[in-house]
Amino acid sequence: MHNDEKITKKNLIMFPLGTVGRDIMYNLVTSYLLTFVLFTRNLDAAQLSAITAIMVAARVFDALNDPIMGNIIERTRTKWGKFKPWLLIGILTTSLVIYAMFNTNLQGWAFVRFFGLMYFAYSITYTMHDISYWGMVPALSSDADTRNKFTSRATLFAGIGGMLAASLIPLFTAGDSAIGGNAVTAYGIVALGAAILGPLFLAFTIFGVTEERNANDEPAPPVSFKKIISTITGNHQLIWIAVIFLLQQIGNGIVLSGIGQTYIYVEYGYKGVFFTMFQMLGMMVTAFLMIFYPAISKKLGRKKLMRWLMIIGFAGYLIMIAAGFLPLPSNISFIILTAGYMLANFGQYGFYLIMMISIMNTVEYNEYEHGVRDEGIIGSLRPFLTKMASALTVAIANLTYIAFGILKYTNGISQYEQAANAGEISAEAKADAITELLTGVQHSQSNGLLLVMTVLPLALMFASYVLYQKKYILDEAEYERICTELEKRKKTA
Repeated sequence: MHNDEKITKKNLIMFPLGTVGRDIMYNLVTSYLLTFVLFTRNLDAAQLSAITAIMVAARVFDALNDPIMGNIIERTRTKWGKFKPWLLIGILTTSLVIYAMFNTNLQGWAFVRFFGLMYFAYSITYTMHDISYWGMVPALSSDADTRNKFTSRATLFAGIGGMLAASLIPLFTAGDSAIGGNAVTAYGIVALGAAILGPLFLAFTIFGVTEERNANDEPAPPVSFKKIISTITGNHQLIWIAVIFLLQQIGNGIVLSGIGQTYIYVEYGYKGVFFTMFQMLGMMVTAFLMIFYPAISKKLGRKKLMRWLMIIGFAGYLIMIAAGFLPLPSNISFIILTAGYMLANFGQYGFYLIMMISIMNTVEYNEYEHGVRDEGIIGSLRPFLTKMASALTVAIANLTYIAFGILKYTNGISQYEQAANAGEISAEAKADAITELLTGVQHSQSNGLLLVMTVLPLALMFASYVLYQKKYILDEAEYERICTELEKRKKTA
């Protein structure tokens, strides 16, 4: 086995392992931060609106922060390379921020101010290691099949991290199995666990991966807004895939923005095990794509594969709607809802994998058109768009809660959780009080939540499908042609 093959084989193990803890962190903040806020804090509509504005503003801030971070990575020159220093700094500071974010007793506007400070800090620190991690992929291999392997394996292990978060966080923070008997204590301990696991797993990547460092021989490019803007606007394929990816990510994130969890709590009972089952089964079906995506994509091609994924996703969302509107026993309804989500999530996750590869392939397109790869700047678009989408889904969720009068019930749950945390009532009394509270939720309110988490994602998924088919030209044949041309240029240079 040649040395390069040995390095690639080792990298294919160490690189994906690194993201398990990162994705536990990411899922804790993205999927459960709003639930933590709603069910442990008493908030009026103004305070919830302020938190929504903070989250959206932080994502707008990332519009500058992410590409700048990508440019900083491009000009970083150390004996450890340009990615690893930022992986280490970013993961350690993110751990500190996440622990602080979930371990505070502040309420009202004092909590809103603290939340703003922590959320902006999280935006900065997570960006450091997220852009570094995914920006490393093009530096690991320029071969299309090998790059597919790195991406699919990394997303597989990211899915493992997400599945761990999905299975354990709801289970240990709501209902009878909540750590300490209440959500306040439970989220604090869960955050501590995530803060430890993030650095622990990323150490595999930091200390075990060997990347190409040819760029170290080149002069460091200056950090420049002009450079960032020209790289993005000068690559029309990057612009189109950015729009397509943003639409898909908004639709994909709505269920897990808090709406899905809240819907299940008000419809089937305030027990973490229900959402754990719903989310785990929904994520388990994606393991098939995580493992076999490279082979399937190679056989069918990305655009044909997307057509099948669109059909599967459409069927899934229709089944979810039927589960909520048909007069069915509660247990049957929950089974059908979960089965529908499995299909819908299968389609959405397939779209996500295709988008990941499609963004990365614009690196070679940029080199073909402009003579430079700019992989750090291009790589910064994916995490920025993901985080922008997560903020917009939170805004959608909060507007949904306000519009359908759900705050009355989340504030009621929060009061009982705080009372249990203070030792004023027992865990059993808390559970009985919350069950009684949720009997007041009207069908129009729960159906409103269901429609938002099905119809809107389906519409956005379809929009991204149509745009990809019409506007993205870097299919397998065109990408191979560009790579062949780049090799010819290198040989004649």
